[in-house]
Amino acid sequence: MAEPTYTILDFGDLNGWDDDDHAAALDVFTNTCGDIDRTDWQRLCAFAKDGPAARDFFETFFKPVLIEDGTPMLFTGYFEPEIRGALQPSDTYRYPIYALPGDGLEGIYSRREIEEDLPFAGQGLEIAWLADPVDLFFLQVQGSGRIRLPDGGVIRVGYAGKNGRDYTSVGMALVERGEFTLDQVSAPTIRQWVRDNPVEGRNLLWLNDSYVFFREVNEVPADLGPLGAMNRSITTGRSIAVDPSITILGAPVWIEKQGRDPINRLMIAQDTGSAIKGAQRADIFYGTGDAAGAAAGAIKDGGRMVVLMPIDYALSKTEPRVSF
Repeated sequence: MAEPTYTILDFGDLNGWDDDDHAAALDVFTNTCGDIDRTDWQRLCAFAKDGPAARDFFETFFKPVLIEDGTPMLFTGYFEPEIRGALQPSDTYRYPIYALPGDGLEGIYSRREIEEDLPFAGQGLEIAWLADPVDLFFLQVQGSGRIRLPDGGVIRVGYAGKNGRDYTSVGMALVERGEFTLDQVSAPTIRQWVRDNPVEGRNLLWLNDSYVFFREVNEVPADLGPLGAMNRSITTGRSIAVDPSITILGAPVWIEKQGRDPINRLMIAQDTGSAIKGAQRADIFYGTGDAAGAAAGAIKDGGRMVVLMPIDYALSKTEPRVSF
């Protein structure tokens, strides 16, 4: 991956900018802009909360900046799963969701060691138990979820930390083995392959050494989205996960997603993900439940994304593009 380059664009360069619901984006922006620890952003956030005309606000105080690192744009989708589970183990519910262990454990245990040797069993770290190890794996990939209990109750879990091991894409492993082509592999195809090949499937999941621990987040109202990396609820169709080493969390980001269902929309960068690395890489939040999961799992599209930066900050990163 090359060193990022920064190119200032005009709002007229953004495909579909005029047609977006800028007020909806402004509402999401104000949910997290107060958490951006920069003076220039804080001033803009205070003004945004006073209720300015949304489109005028973005066009007056920001510059669109295209950040590139030589890697083509890739949009994927993620969601908040709703999974069957229980608060006590049984013959049906055998796979624990663990809370974050104490300090000093980072990198010691791989996914396989945690699931096979059970080093955390009996320590009171079990939040709930699931019926399907594949559900547990994808809950960790998504980073949050709702657990539907046998009595109809629901608990909500969110990301608490991980074991410090590197993330490995099991989808890419299947492509490299020749099981699927790159355009065929998706969360639903991985799920089905693991279930059709239980022994090989478990070994496939163990290729990903990264293991996620959770915490209960039942204080989040049911009508709001799960907590993102900024510890605020994310919003269906307006929140994206980005690489925070390149894009400031809380920043507005214009996306132009290609593919079967193109999207031209102002999003807010409110989340991160282990697989989300690079200047032109984003994960779109599609909501909660099976329908959201089906929609998110079908996304693997090109396009581009453009970060909106406060004007002075944008100018400090690069000179404006010159047209001849």
